Amino acid sequence: MSGEAPDSSNGQPTAPRTSTDVFISYASQDAAVADAVVGALESHGIACWIAPRDVTPGSHYADGIMLAISGTKALVLVLSDGALTSKHVSKEVERASSKGRPIIALRLGTTALTPAFEYFLSESQWIDVGSGGIGAATAKLVEAVRRHLDPTSAGEPRISANPPIAPRATAIPRTKLVMIGGAVLVSLVLVYVVADKLWLSKQVVTGQPPTPVTSVALRTAPAVPAILAKSVAVLPFIDMSEKRDQEYFADGMAEEVIDLLANVPGLHVPARTSSFYFKGKSTKISDIARELSVEHVLEGSVRRSGNRIRVTAQLVRADTGYHVWSETYDRDLHDVFKVQDDIANSVVQALQITLMGGPLRRQEGGTHNLDAYQLYLQAVSLVPQNTRQSLEAANGDLNQAIKLDPNFGLAWAEMARVETVLTDNSYLLPGQGFERARQYAQHALQLSPDLADAHSQLAYVHRTYDWDWAASEAEGRRVLSTDPTNPTALLYAGMLAYTLGRADDAVRLLRASLDRDPVNTQTIFSLGMALYLAGRFVDAEATYRKLLQIEPGFSWTHEYLAKTLLAEGKPEAALAMAQQEAEEVNRLDVLPIVLEAAGRKAEAEEALNKLSIKYANTEAYFVAMSYAYRNDHDLALQWLDRAYKQKDDSLVEIVGDPFFKNLANDPRFKAFLRKMKLSE
Repeated sequence: MSGEAPDSSNGQPTAPRTSTDVFISYASQDAAVADAVVGALESHGIACWIAPRDVTPGSHYADGIMLAISGTKALVLVLSDGALTSKHVSKEVERASSKGRPIIALRLGTTALTPAFEYFLSESQWIDVGSGGIGAATAKLVEAVRRHLDPTSAGEPRISANPPIAPRATAIPRTKLVMIGGAVLVSLVLVYVVADKLWLSKQVVTGQPPTPVTSVALRTAPAVPAILAKSVAVLPFIDMSEKRDQEYFADGMAEEVIDLLANVPGLHVPARTSSFYFKGKSTKISDIARELSVEHVLEGSVRRSGNRIRVTAQLVRADTGYHVWSETYDRDLHDVFKVQDDIANSVVQALQITLMGGPLRRQEGGTHNLDAYQLYLQAVSLVPQNTRQSLEAANGDLNQAIKLDPNFGLAWAEMARVETVLTDNSYLLPGQGFERARQYAQHALQLSPDLADAHSQLAYVHRTYDWDWAASEAEGRRVLSTDPTNPTALLYAGMLAYTLGRADDAVRLLRASLDRDPVNTQTIFSLGMALYLAGRFVDAEATYRKLLQIEPGFSWTHEYLAKTLLAEGKPEAALAMAQQEAEEVNRLDVLPIVLEAAGRKAEAEEALNKLSIKYANTEAYFVAMSYAYRNDHDLALQWLDRAYKQKDDSLVEIVGDPFFKNLANDPRFKAFLRKMKLSE
């Protein structure tokens, strides 16, 4: 994806380009590669047109694309699995061909052409990104473009087209690419995704969300879904009270509406995490709607005065700004939950959706104690930050909420989640944190036997602590059988899948979770993990960098991005990234390896000694990983046995981790995996 054009107009839109040499066509998941292509071409004086950078502000997106192709001299195609399935890319290629524009393709991996693309590219040239990496490939691309623009120009002999690519029976992973240009700003990624969605929306006739596919996307979704007619994003309600002291109550109004609308068959409703991501930001409603793939946005306000409350809600069609419906509710404070039902039902009627399966029901496990509910909401808002301070604050809020209402099932389930995250972060020993999480989840189910959040937390404990894969899967299936799009259940099912070595299933499930909750930090991190364990390091790097943009303080991100960079063969970049990890324990998990790879052996030895002494009771897995990287089988296996006895939760990441590859053929390592009932 291209970077933003320099702004020299004091905040005013820059003028559109009047002269362009090449049009860049790419699928959204290949944005980083497209950005590298643009950088290489423009550094050699070749003017490029790329969306969304060069779309004239205020113009119709599709019109801009067609005019741009007509006005350029050639089309450069980033050819990947995603491009082959992208309707907007196929339209751009078809348009260029119809205008007689040459098409030059940069092929990622061993992507095979579909019959339609073979028709348009049969006489075209493509350049493979092979072992030389993206840098060498873009150098060839520059020369190829130069020859097309000026056939008389000097340079290397013309590169002949590769032989026809044999049809592919099964998907083959892409060759590793070396990313150029550093981290791509997540805001720019979202802008391109918006454009992609707008294009695809013209193709939708059924109103159903597209089936997730397994191509890798920087947005961490399988393919950019079309904007659906039966869809609504519920934004955080605004606190209009005189003292501005009802923020969490206003948030609670919006969350209850989300929960109610999520039960409507056929209605697409983004989860709270994604809708609330825009809270406090000056993002336009139309942009929010496009980024969340919805046609309608519900916004509202809450004004509390004494024991009276006024709630105003309005439904807006995002593409036109037209107010479809609005209503004001005045109620006594004790009747607030009835207000939430009224709002949700009114929205349903405004969208003219036929309900199936009875009236709307508030989520099981709730409370009628407003103070307890506000404390619960505060906790929920803190957990995604994933810092020690935020987690401990959330824990305190939930304890207070449960004291106010001991039968508040959702609060008990959230307590279980906080305990698991605290344990994952090594702030609690597994025997403490996971056992408490199990108890909290089981207590929540005693209060509300069908509570999805509690079943999901049990699924996580069974997988991460018990290593009981069948029990974990059973809990997840129980939730998904009644709510197939439950984002938490899909997240934990995806994590179980990569633990068991089913990388493709993991990516599919995690993307399905992100389809409901696109900016959920834990899910984005887990997708990065799934891609890393699958050996798709470039895509894992892009995913982790996106997470850094969304939540810079999220624990583990710098650590795992460092592992990914080292797996890509970038030891210095890996070391710089590891040193940015805020928590000492997370830094030490990877420093012995990245220092060793960077040739700083004395420092690596010092870091490993510190890790193995200071954190021997919680980080045995990472000590074993360091010895495995050094090819010291005996010590690596000794520390793995220690990790097993300590119930080290990081063992669920061992299948596919490249830093254990030196042990792959050791019979003792295979026996260890069998002991954990994992794939050898």
